[in-house]
Amino acid sequence: MAEQAPKDRPMFDCRNAFVETLETLAEADDRIVAVANDSIGSSKLGGFQKKFPDRLVNVGIAEQMLVGSSAGLANGGKIPFVSAASCFLTGRALEQIKADVAYSNANVKLVGQSSGVAYGELGATHHSIEDFAWLRPLTNVTIIVPADPWETAEAVRWAAAHEGPVYIRLSRMPVPALDIPDRQFRPGRAERVCEGGDLTIIACGTMVHLAVDAAAMLAQTGISARVLNHSSINPLDTEAIRDAAETGAIVTVEEASVRGGLGGAVAEFVATHTPVPMEIMGFPGFLPTGSVEWLFGHFNLTVDGIADSVRKVLARKAS
Repeated sequence: MAEQAPKDRPMFDCRNAFVETLETLAEADDRIVAVANDSIGSSKLGGFQKKFPDRLVNVGIAEQMLVGSSAGLANGGKIPFVSAASCFLTGRALEQIKADVAYSNANVKLVGQSSGVAYGELGATHHSIEDFAWLRPLTNVTIIVPADPWETAEAVRWAAAHEGPVYIRLSRMPVPALDIPDRQFRPGRAERVCEGGDLTIIACGTMVHLAVDAAAMLAQTGISARVLNHSSINPLDTEAIRDAAETGAIVTVEEASVRGGLGGAVAEFVATHTPVPMEIMGFPGFLPTGSVEWLFGHFNLTVDGIADSVRKVLARKAS
């Protein structure tokens, strides 16, 4: 299991893993196409465009057209990877995602770029913290939130081979590679990153490495925290959540709204199957404008903040 990484650990932009994997897949399968909304630069699709100029469609700033035309491409036998800022992809085109993709079970791969609060100072219009809550009710849409470059690449490979709609949520914020031996990517299965028996921290995406660091810090004070990388928001790993509840308390951490996301999904299962004290960490609602670092700090999505929530839930467990 993973230990706390050194402070000078290498950091990676998962968008690079996305485009490198997509280009490799496209070389072997001419059904794969990329569809963008004037977002070729921010999606890092420039290399794909040069290699496959006839297989990148840029619809401009027209997200409903982006998703609708991708459903048409899928109906024509293509495997479209739809790449756009997650706030606009899931907000502006939600009806098309619901009707054209989910209801029709179209073989469309939605890639939400720069998710969470990655746009920082651009403010609430560009924050994408509601996407889990919007998409989770679309039960046939697999929702994946990779935590590092390896998981990003594996998610893209899996999505290309999977028949059906997928949403992959990527950030532009660098993250370290997780140190987990013998990894296997399986949607609906959480990864146990750290062992622990006093409680469980369930995290996804950019929050996983912070949860690992918090567990290492807590271990120095005698608190044994299990850490799960729960990258699969839909379907859930209910077996791992049930096991987590057996530790007696759960903290969930996500770069998303505290309503309707990973924390809400875990709480739904825990409340109806194995009730234990929980803390749900994330964002409370519309956010002020500020840098990513300031927003994380202000809303306690930090190593210290996670550790504080652990102590809080352990106090409830003991009472």
